Amino acid sequence: MSTTDGGGALSATPRKTFLGHPRGLVVLFLTEMWERFSYYGMRALLVLYLTQHFLFGPKEAQGIYAAYAALVYLMPVIGGMIADKYLGSRKAVIIGAVLLVAGHFMMAFEGTGGRENLTIGATTYELQVEGRDQNRAIFAVNGDERTQITITPEGISKVGAEPAAAMAADAAARAVAPAAGGFPAFTATEGYKLETVRDLGFGEPVLFFALSLIIVGVGFLKANISTVVGALYEENDPRRDGGFTIFYVGINLGSVLATAACSYLGIKYGWAYGFGLAGIGMTLGLITFILGQSWLEGRGGPPQPEMLKTRKVFGLPFEAIFWIGGLVTVFPVWLLMQRHHIIETALPWLAGVIFASVVGYVLFKLRGSERTRMLVALTLIFFSVLFWALFEQAGSSLTLFADQSTAMPTWFNAPMTQMFNPGIIVIGGPIIAALWVWLGKRNMEPSTPVKFSFALVLVGAGFLLLTWASATQANVDFRVPLLFLFLTYFLHTMGELCLSPVGLSMITKLSVDRVVGLMMGVWFLSSSVAHIAAGFIAQATSTATVAGVVTSPELALQTYGSIFGTIGWTGVVVGVVLLVLSPLLKKGMAGVH
Repeated sequence: MSTTDGGGALSATPRKTFLGHPRGLVVLFLTEMWERFSYYGMRALLVLYLTQHFLFGPKEAQGIYAAYAALVYLMPVIGGMIADKYLGSRKAVIIGAVLLVAGHFMMAFEGTGGRENLTIGATTYELQVEGRDQNRAIFAVNGDERTQITITPEGISKVGAEPAAAMAADAAARAVAPAAGGFPAFTATEGYKLETVRDLGFGEPVLFFALSLIIVGVGFLKANISTVVGALYEENDPRRDGGFTIFYVGINLGSVLATAACSYLGIKYGWAYGFGLAGIGMTLGLITFILGQSWLEGRGGPPQPEMLKTRKVFGLPFEAIFWIGGLVTVFPVWLLMQRHHIIETALPWLAGVIFASVVGYVLFKLRGSERTRMLVALTLIFFSVLFWALFEQAGSSLTLFADQSTAMPTWFNAPMTQMFNPGIIVIGGPIIAALWVWLGKRNMEPSTPVKFSFALVLVGAGFLLLTWASATQANVDFRVPLLFLFLTYFLHTMGELCLSPVGLSMITKLSVDRVVGLMMGVWFLSSSVAHIAAGFIAQATSTATVAGVVTSPELALQTYGSIFGTIGWTGVVVGVVLLVLSPLLKKGMAGVH
């Protein structure tokens, strides 16, 4: 079998294999496993890091996370185009990996984070929090005076004093009630002032710069490493699907390991340990990819390798321009991340204009089956936005729900709940794939629109389960058993397996050849917009916190239950609507399954 060199020339050298697949798949499997280890390890901690270390409110933190995730899904569109036209996939992966290593290690530099100051009368206290798990305790510190307190919607109480609700009911107690030791036994809400001060000189700018490095790094790496996997196989090689399945296992294996290990270190020993481990994982991925170049046999090389070496721009090799360009791109992304509201506003408008333009092209330029297939593809993309907006609550509202409203075993913590999804995929993915094959042999496999409808119903059902649990299964601390959150992730993951594996395949099958690249861009752009929508949903679940600790667990649980119920019914109803429309959409696919 032939191989290719960096420029795509063919060689007659027999190719070495590993378990029946090209050896390069081992390199790509390990590289992607470690890249996903770093990405999901960091993601598991990010929202809690924002709320507990930098003391962003839940609404602000979830807005930052949404903007970050949206750009992570948008940048690979640009990185893919650069690789296709100039760099080739392998070189793009290396640039991306270097940026990712820098970004993940930079996340480990915490700075001083945020500080909450409490002023009662003429005295100002600094609020300090001990612990990162569900047993966090708040202390008011002024010089040598250190007092443990609780903060509720009624006011601030000294731990050990009469309950705040009882004191607030007493009109006389609504004034500052003095207590031994200097700190008042109870202060009503109107009797104190809170001020949040963050490290604007170092910590916060470094945080956003680290996130920007990761965003640009993912842009260079994410789409292109998949391209190299495809390049390992000839066009009609029957092993191709099996190779991508193995690669997909690497993604989810990395996710499981990361959310377990990084979450444990980050919560038990400190944020820097969790983020640092993510950086070590990405470093291992980069080393693996560089040392394994010979096993890739030149696949994924640049389209014009000599041009990268000989062409000069401002006296620099052409390839160096992309290294410099990657670093330069980090700065506008850094500015945008600090003004994430711009992303939340501009991206949906941009997506709307592009989507409308594509619809116009389909309606006025195409005819017959080309038109109907493209309209079906656009319709399914539209429905997929809702699915991903609900599904991607995992990194934001569901993580905070785990932290604020879920009863955890002592050996488990909130970020670890994000291991449920990849763990279920590793176990259940092959079963679902085998089920589709079994049904297909009997002409019973659901069509793509029906699978999309199943996905929406399942993701909605997951949230309805949490709504029911919040109303009926909470303990005296207003926390629901972890089992219900696990079952929610199980339903969501089953929905993902109905939609995600067929999504890109659907685009390639239904799109007109001359615009398939554009449609791929629309697919990724829709995923990006879905993360913005997910951010708006997550922000609606927010309740007040002080020093990263929720002030009313009861109100928090009620809010989660209400919002989850709304989006849950939305998912189910829209899924049923899509199921009703599926015969019409299947007809429009004109023979494509």
